[in-house]
Amino acid sequence: MIDRRTFLAGTGAVLLAAPLAVEAQQVKRIGFLRVGPPPEQFIAGFRQGLREQGLTEGQNVVIELGLAGSVAQLPDTLVGLMRLNVDVLVASGTSSVLLTREAAGKIPVVFVAAVDPVAMGLVKSLARPGGTVTGITALAEELDGKRLQLLQQLIPNLSSVAFLVRAGSPATPEHTKQVERAAGTLGLRLQVIAARDRNELEKGMSAARGAAALLVVDDSVFTTQRAKIAELALKNRLPTMYGHRDMVRAGGLVAYGPEYGDLYRRAAEYVQKILHGAKPADLPIEQPTKFELVINLKTAKALGLTIPLSLLRRADEVIQ
Repeated sequence: MIDRRTFLAGTGAVLLAAPLAVEAQQVKRIGFLRVGPPPEQFIAGFRQGLREQGLTEGQNVVIELGLAGSVAQLPDTLVGLMRLNVDVLVASGTSSVLLTREAAGKIPVVFVAAVDPVAMGLVKSLARPGGTVTGITALAEELDGKRLQLLQQLIPNLSSVAFLVRAGSPATPEHTKQVERAAGTLGLRLQVIAARDRNELEKGMSAARGAAALLVVDDSVFTTQRAKIAELALKNRLPTMYGHRDMVRAGGLVAYGPEYGDLYRRAAEYVQKILHGAKPADLPIEQPTKFELVINLKTAKALGLTIPLSLLRRADEVIQ
């Protein structure tokens, strides 16, 4: 038996378990796999969704958090979750979902990730996933084009944009292809810059200084490093667009993307259906329906930017 209140030896992963009083009850176990701790918006939305579906932590369900210290530690973290005999796995972020496809076996998987599940070979189709994996993609048609258009409105006569991607991510080629297509349509020069981890971020951000603005790929590893990325963007005088609000709350300039709290709330619906006998193969992949624009005026002032009134009026949240 694994002591669920300890670090997994040698993995850097944390497994957080339920109170002992729950152990003796018949409860369903949900494994939550991710690199680094999820932003509060993510986990709060998931817990809200569970409550809406009649799943109460400490009574009929337990969430086992498997939080890897890095992508390299994800396999060991997944093994730890599987040893806890979880009934369903929630894969948060691209690296997690790609790993569960290969290693989870017969355990059903619900994912939330900025990935094209068909292009990545996760599922057969959005309507009929097949296999043991289903969930919600954070990608939507023309989302990257919309982000670049917003940067054009923010920065007059914008001509060049750097795109920060995570080196080694299997999703990077697909993300790059989509942004290149959007930049070409808008007449923007694109500079693709890759960083593998925190240690490579400073070099990558310095390389982006020649561009007029920066777009950061929506990636769980970068989300974990959101404060560092915001700091480096400001240091290098880079107006930067992100994929969700937590990047801006950490000091980033602007974000446009899905309302992630809603995505994780909807993921809880999948979990409830699977726990009641539904097969992932028969649950269609969903795409985001709610989007939000978040602007940090403090960061704009530090960069010497004046946010157009038209953008401020459209923003769902303005951080002073």
